[in-house]
Amino acid sequence: MKLADIKNPVSTLPGVGPSAAKLFAKLNVFTVADLLTFYPKDYEDRTQRVPLSQFRQSKVHCAAVVTAHEWFGYGRMKTLKLVISDGTMDAQLIAFNRSFLEKQLPVGTVISVTGTFEIKYGALQSTSFEITRLEENGNIADFQNTALPDSGVLPVYPLTEGLNQKNVRKTIAAALREYGLGIENELPAGIAASRRLLSKRDALRFVHEPETIAQAMEARRTLIFEELFNFQCIIAKRAWEHKGAVPAAALTADPCSGSTTELTQETFAASLSPLQKELLKRLPFPLTADQQKVIIEMDNDIDRGYRERAALLNDTESGKRDTERKPVFTMARLLQGDVGSGKTLVAFFACLRVISWKGQCAIMAPTELLARQHAETAARLLEPLGIRVAFLTGNVKAAGRSQLLKQLKDGNIDIVIGTHALFSQQVQYNDLQLAVIDEQHRFGVLQRQSIVEKGRQLAGTSSYTLHLLMMSATPIPQTLALTVFGDLDVSVLHTMPKGRKPVTTYLVAEGHESNAYEAVRRELAAGRQAYFVYPAIEADDRTYDENEEPVPGSDAEHTPAQKTAPKSAEEMFAYLSQQVYPEFKCALVHSRVGEEEQVAALNAFRDGSIQILAATTVIEVGVDVPNATCIVVEQAERFGLAQLHQLRGRVGRSDVQSYCFLIYSKNIKEAGIQRMKVMRESTDGFLIAEQDLKLRGPGEVTGTLQAGTLQLGIADIERDRDILVQARTDAFSYMKSIL
Repeated sequence: MKLADIKNPVSTLPGVGPSAAKLFAKLNVFTVADLLTFYPKDYEDRTQRVPLSQFRQSKVHCAAVVTAHEWFGYGRMKTLKLVISDGTMDAQLIAFNRSFLEKQLPVGTVISVTGTFEIKYGALQSTSFEITRLEENGNIADFQNTALPDSGVLPVYPLTEGLNQKNVRKTIAAALREYGLGIENELPAGIAASRRLLSKRDALRFVHEPETIAQAMEARRTLIFEELFNFQCIIAKRAWEHKGAVPAAALTADPCSGSTTELTQETFAASLSPLQKELLKRLPFPLTADQQKVIIEMDNDIDRGYRERAALLNDTESGKRDTERKPVFTMARLLQGDVGSGKTLVAFFACLRVISWKGQCAIMAPTELLARQHAETAARLLEPLGIRVAFLTGNVKAAGRSQLLKQLKDGNIDIVIGTHALFSQQVQYNDLQLAVIDEQHRFGVLQRQSIVEKGRQLAGTSSYTLHLLMMSATPIPQTLALTVFGDLDVSVLHTMPKGRKPVTTYLVAEGHESNAYEAVRRELAAGRQAYFVYPAIEADDRTYDENEEPVPGSDAEHTPAQKTAPKSAEEMFAYLSQQVYPEFKCALVHSRVGEEEQVAALNAFRDGSIQILAATTVIEVGVDVPNATCIVVEQAERFGLAQLHQLRGRVGRSDVQSYCFLIYSKNIKEAGIQRMKVMRESTDGFLIAEQDLKLRGPGEVTGTLQAGTLQLGIADIERDRDILVQARTDAFSYMKSIL
């Protein structure tokens, strides 16, 4: 029986009633299989005794005798203090809300104690401890050579209120007793043997009930390998489906290295289709070497796909089609490039190649703001070439929508640009052959896959003849790019347009905002423009961060006055326009502002009639105003590194020096400090992405955790990179042998 087949509810296990089942459900544990894959987050080694005198080295685990009871505080706050000694040192156990221990543990009782101790108020104390009564009026010497309760290696699980470690350990032990012996291996036998992995049955037993830390680590290695192997098999199958072959498994691509292939303008131009040549002539600037290289790569993919498609159609018409024929090759490419590197223009060249083959193209953006900007740019650059461009979002009015959909179905539109509405059931294409997904990290892998499948169905094409180009201005670390997106070819735009200067970044502590405001004022006086970005829209949206650290130097818990609420864009817009910069024109943009009003404000900002734009992260992508040279991000610690890098990319889009001011709160956490330092020290998007992966993990960096994919239960693709390489190699070889 495979583990996933054990669908019995946890309530069937002894000791798990309806209340306990509800608590496990809060941890997403519903079945016995869920429980057995509810892996420990850590282990506590209690194989050795640790006396009180060694409290600084590790957690204390010893036998001790209760020598006195003391009390402090008054009324409801009256608290019991148990004084204990293990013969090496005296200590105090502060028993908050456990006054019943006075009767349970009278003076003279020998106990087993495990806990974290520190010197406080002149005594060794612990407020976090576990105790077990051994004997009343006993002699501590009798227990020096006796095994203490809860000795050994204990797994430590994530918890929810109402569940404790003992409850979880006991329930998992019951599941292992009832179901553990019948669990089958899932890895191919040869691979498991060559990698010296445990059986699935032993791996589950040792990960939950190890005798040593080494045994627990060996079990984890087996389970991590299995998880990554299965994931890589899926990646290999996807690659086979659109390439007709499983690619090389080696993680050799390095998106951090620069381009080495040099192309002459003549060689590049000669490779272009007539429409692409016309676009090249219209550009007021030369393409970068990276742009040229990527355009040629995509052209080769698109041409190959059409040649194989034509051959397939010929074989079908002549009755020669082989039912076992491999899938038709299609382009499936991830295009990475820092903000301002020219990804959209490269996508337009790909669209023109497809249009030359009489196909249609769809460009999807995550927001109406970005989709509208792409549509405006396409109209300006492509319509003079005779390309028919349309704009479609969920907000397009019904009257114009029906006519647009008819033209699209009849094949009278070459490129349609919009949001996810492009792939709704009402939209039908004449011959959709290229789907471009911009800012793909906002969609997630499963959502992206469903969009592509829906697009293939709506296009009326066979399963594998839709070319796919995904673009990301948030550089994806190498390990992620070649695993999560390992079925795709990866292209990178490193070089920026000539004349661009790196944005200078300043870190400003809360309370010193006036320094940033004055620096911005100097830029505004020189005729420049500025963005101000805030984490909330209005005061009602503000929630206090319950996890903020105490004010430095204070041992007290947070009071409401000490918590920091996110600043709201609406309040700060009023403050900026009325008190800080009354001499300049300001505008406000956020997601609750109507689309027409947003567009009007952005157009006014773009043409210079507005100097200051106060906003939320709605401006993170799709806003290109070369005259804007300053961006101020308040409470910057509330944003992730990738998001901060995207926001900083709104400036520095001309040859004029630009500036980014990151204002951070007094109660900033250590992770926030690290993010601020990375932003100050680097403008390299790939380096920032690597740091973001380390600080926040793969799910948040790629946007896939929220979308329901990359559901890794025990593996971590950054921490377990060496195992990942092994699993990828074995998975790709295995899939080649069976496909």
